[in-house]
Amino acid sequence: MIGPRRTIGVIGGSGVSGVFGTPRATHRVGTPWGAPSGPIEEGEVGGVRVLFLPRHGPGHTIPPHRVNYRANVDALASLGAEAIVTVSSVGSLKEELPPGTFVVPSQFVDLTKQRPTTFFDGGKVVHISVADPFCPDLARRAADVGTALGIPFAVGKTYVCIEGPRFSTRAESAFFRSFADIIGMTLVPEVTLARERAICYLCLAMVTDFDVWADRPVALREVIETMHRNVERMQRVVAALLPALAVPPTCACRHALDDAGV
Repeated sequence: MIGPRRTIGVIGGSGVSGVFGTPRATHRVGTPWGAPSGPIEEGEVGGVRVLFLPRHGPGHTIPPHRVNYRANVDALASLGAEAIVTVSSVGSLKEELPPGTFVVPSQFVDLTKQRPTTFFDGGKVVHISVADPFCPDLARRAADVGTALGIPFAVGKTYVCIEGPRFSTRAESAFFRSFADIIGMTLVPEVTLARERAICYLCLAMVTDFDVWADRPVALREVIETMHRNVERMQRVVAALLPALAVPPTCACRHALDDAGV
């Protein structure tokens, strides 16, 4: 019998860290891939042990292409995380997903260029399946929580991940619209590294702007303003979601390495 999840990792910005109030512990973790983005705060939400890691570091100083994703995921795994919930800001590639919309993606397209993308760099050839890269159990529960709170999520969407830190050209944005719904800079390789650690993974994406296809350059000021307006709503979702994950998993994420050659 599989037991319920007891430890959930949360990766996001400073606005989400307050979901458990004052931390009861702070962990400074070393990994074979170096140090994670910052100290990991431990707290509790509804009886669930929560580990919070600021993706861009304390003070938001690490750009997306310099985040040590391997160290971040490995550090959470070493502290016992059985699932990882991430909060990310994204641009919209579709009119029906205006700023302020919350999205739970189900697919991604990787257009990053220079990031280490795997824990398996040699010694053994390992191939994992990411046909369905996000945990369906977490996604379903997130959608249910959002609906219950009156904050519905758009589901079944595709996230295109670009290298950054620059925004898209108009030509790129028009191209991305042909196959994706939202665009961001942080999903990959977080999502695939979680799969390599056989950890359930969920991305809660917050639309902060229309990408430049909407015939208007993306302004960082507007992105930040939209984020600030929606922090309270995202905190409510995360606070309600974390206890809802303390159930026996119904997904197959823990078997991700069974036939991968490990």
